[in-house]
Amino acid sequence: MSFFKIDRRDLFEVPVKTTPQNVQEANEGLFHAKITLPAAAKHCGMTQKEMRLTFFEYLKYHPITYQA
Repeated sequence: MSFFKIDRRDLFEVPVKTTPQNVQEANEGLFHAKITLPAAAKHCGMTQKEMRLTFFEYLKYHPITYQA
């Protein structure tokens, strides 16, 4: 029995496996400004730099959806 209230298993996060579905959800969330870049990267299990590069590729092939 420990005197501390913190469980050591809660101190680290379980790694997320990068799948095409996770990347698609994150890119759509970024495109529609529903999530932030750090949250999208965490959702995919990528670094922020990898997510940024992936999102730039996404932007190349998807036209804008708003009227200026």
